Amino acid sequence: MKLLVTGGAGFIGSAVVRQAIGQGHAVVNLDALTYAACLDNVASVADHPDYSFVQADIRDLAALETVFATHCPDAVMHLAAESHVDRSIDGPGAFMETNITGTYNMLQAARAFWEGQGRPDAFRFHHISTDEVFGSLPDDPAVQFTETTAYDPRSPYSASKAASDHLVRAWHETYGLLVVLSNCSNNYGPYHFPEKLVPVIILNALAGKPLPIYGDGSNVRDWLYVEDHADALLTVLTRGAVGRSYNIGGENELSNLALVRKLCAILDEKRPRDQGSYADLITFVTDRPGHDARYAIDPSRIRTELGWRPSVTVDEGLARTVDWYLANEAWWRALQNRDGVGKRLGVTA
Repeated sequence: MKLLVTGGAGFIGSAVVRQAIGQGHAVVNLDALTYAACLDNVASVADHPDYSFVQADIRDLAALETVFATHCPDAVMHLAAESHVDRSIDGPGAFMETNITGTYNMLQAARAFWEGQGRPDAFRFHHISTDEVFGSLPDDPAVQFTETTAYDPRSPYSASKAASDHLVRAWHETYGLLVVLSNCSNNYGPYHFPEKLVPVIILNALAGKPLPIYGDGSNVRDWLYVEDHADALLTVLTRGAVGRSYNIGGENELSNLALVRKLCAILDEKRPRDQGSYADLITFVTDRPGHDARYAIDPSRIRTELGWRPSVTVDEGLARTVDWYLANEAWWRALQNRDGVGKRLGVTA
């Protein structure tokens, strides 16, 4: 297949691009190259004959129409989004423009192209979203997000993603566009932009800086290794039922504090401090406004219908991630001066 991947120079998008090329697909990578994008993320496939890159912004409908007309994709994997909750608190406008208006533009461009091609049955528009649209769960292992959980977004980011999910479903129901949707849990792994929790902890630890944890660190997330997620996304695209949504989880629930302690223990083993443990650097900071208590995915549908489940445990994935950051200092050093990196964001509320 020829895949149009939006946001393919970002963290999850680049994992999808690399894996799609590895599986034999052709890929058109469309990315605006905003602060969180990095073409080094796809350097390993940049010279592949089935890979091409287009710098374009999903907020520009005319540019999208040109991309569809030029490249004639068989399917769309729509990952381009503003995704950092703290940034959405400080500047929600960019999230409304990119995640809502940008998704509307993608749907319009895809629909026009699909109809112009005679509405082929094999075409797919895969919209990639987040479990944060479902809101916050109680501290009860028996309660998890399913595909039918009512939406209850709590941040500007999750509200913008919830809106985009609704648009995709509406374009399917109203215009017949052939869509699939997926909502994932927290990702981590190689090429993770250094403003999210896992890379912040690794890089602060290596620099001997405090390891900031919001509130008391009790907030629970389900941790999904990014390469597992990319594999799941390609599975949903190629085998998922039209109009269906699939929750993708890592089956690895951990509190933020427990996750940070695991990272510290891995670093203690792989690059010991001169004195003490990296855990000595843990510092509790003012909590994020509206911080959701717990996310947890029930992965029954994707496991039962598509036979997919994650292959990487959180211990294995965190060790791989630490190894990658230790071996790729040039990559993350080059991002240290980008806007907002190393600063506490999201406290304006």
